[in-house]
Amino acid sequence: MGKFFAGKFAQYAIVIFLMLTLNFLLPRLMPGNPLVYLAGEDVGFMSSAEKEAILDEHGLNDPIWTQYMTYVKNVFTGDFGFSYQQKRPISELLMERLPWTMLLTGLGLIISTIIGVMFGALSAWKRGTRTDANLLTAFMFLSSMPSFWIGMILVSIFSAQLGWFPVFGAESAWSNLTGFDRFVDIMKHLALPLTTLVLISVTSTFMIMRYSMLNVLGEDYIMMAKAKGVKEKVIKYKHAMRNALLPVATVFMLSLGFMLGGATVIETVFAYPGVGRLMFESVLSRDYPLIQATFLIITFSVVIANLLADIIYPLLDPKVGKHNG
Repeated sequence: MGKFFAGKFAQYAIVIFLMLTLNFLLPRLMPGNPLVYLAGEDVGFMSSAEKEAILDEHGLNDPIWTQYMTYVKNVFTGDFGFSYQQKRPISELLMERLPWTMLLTGLGLIISTIIGVMFGALSAWKRGTRTDANLLTAFMFLSSMPSFWIGMILVSIFSAQLGWFPVFGAESAWSNLTGFDRFVDIMKHLALPLTTLVLISVTSTFMIMRYSMLNVLGEDYIMMAKAKGVKEKVIKYKHAMRNALLPVATVFMLSLGFMLGGATVIETVFAYPGVGRLMFESVLSRDYPLIQATFLIITFSVVIANLLADIIYPLLDPKVGKHNG
């Protein structure tokens, strides 16, 4: 087991090194003059000395190896640089947006997993019946709908027509709400983007749980339990469902890695101030340091989630842990 974990840590260390190197090199290999993004359109009116001063300020006149070492050091100390477009430290922008993204995607992941597990288990247990067919049809229909289309439909019905929920944002601007009133206001703003996120993500969990449950129901110990007259609920929940959850747990851990990246399309449709919308804005404005930082945050979180999945799965499944040992 120790060798297994040591090997995994070594693999992910290599991945992180390659990720940092790529993230450092890509902006520097792109065509164009970095001064345009550092100084704006007035760069043509600047003197050579002024241009050199700006490059020196940002360390772009240093040797490439020096720039790389400075970049790695800054990343591990949480210094992601300065946003050219918003004229603010990127770490401040990320700290403002991350809580909203974690609220939206975290709740979306939990709710979609619970719904997918329950209905996936039910569909497998009712295999071949009308219930199974109806559930499969409903969830496949959900998976075929684009997230922006679902979002716009929800906005047009529940915001524009019925007026039940706000159209955009994470909370009411200039409201100065506090305590429970602020909580209610945040939940109202969260309702539609959260519903959209759950609707587009629940099908994958449903399908994984259904497939896993079908495999477990075909195992010998399930057949033996049925032959012994064990109650249906005990077989379903204590024996079958418990073992069928292993693949779902793995997918859940991997999905955590993408949580910090936000739901770009949904956050854009609802003007929700998360990391996904921040990344969209940075691409539109060609704010390369901000693009680098958001990409780095997402990649780091995916790597860490994969590492956690590799560590936790052998603990959940003794057979895997015994094989790796």
